[in-house]
Amino acid sequence: MAKADPLLKMPARKFYGLRVIGIPDLFEALCWGVLGQQINLAFAYSLKKQFVEGFGDSIEWNGKKYWVFPPYERIARLTPTDLADIKMTVKKSEYIIGIARLMESGELSRGKFMKMNVKDAEKNLIKIRGIGPWTANYVLMRCLRFPTAFPIDDVGLMNSIKLLRNMNRKPTKDEILEISLPWKKWESYATFYLWRVLY
Repeated sequence: MAKADPLLKMPARKFYGLRVIGIPDLFEALCWGVLGQQINLAFAYSLKKQFVEGFGDSIEWNGKKYWVFPPYERIARLTPTDLADIKMTVKKSEYIIGIARLMESGELSRGKFMKMNVKDAEKNLIKIRGIGPWTANYVLMRCLRFPTAFPIDDVGLMNSIKLLRNMNRKPTKDEILEISLPWKKWESYATFYLWRVLY
């Protein structure tokens, strides 16, 4: 499929063997999705680093410190004021704490989503405060491993298509839907290969 696709043939050849790199922990994947909303990747990495180093644990090995993502149980006990030193919005702090509390109560779990089809999983994710279609599909793709997950509104995806098609503007959603028709059942892989073109 990729070899015959005008957009995917170059990335599939150049990055042959690339797989969708996963985030196995649902809480981490949801937090990463929330932290990355409507900001550039460098700033998102900075927020995640501050969050992990502020609330996670670390171990030292061979003179180097390795950080572990904060457990949801710890974050569920916080308030937005506790996250004030991290340069994220109060809303994002509220969303992350809310997600942690849903996980602590058992309402939200990876196991529950793994029993659903991709559309039901997406609908249930979008019901969570702070989770929109982009974040839902990001989590479906990176954590729940649905090959049909498709973050169609992703800026990186748009920029990659714009670059590969030599466009002077970003493609519209309708254009992306048309371009992606041949990717059916492999949308997350196509997206991951197209993201890779940008770095």
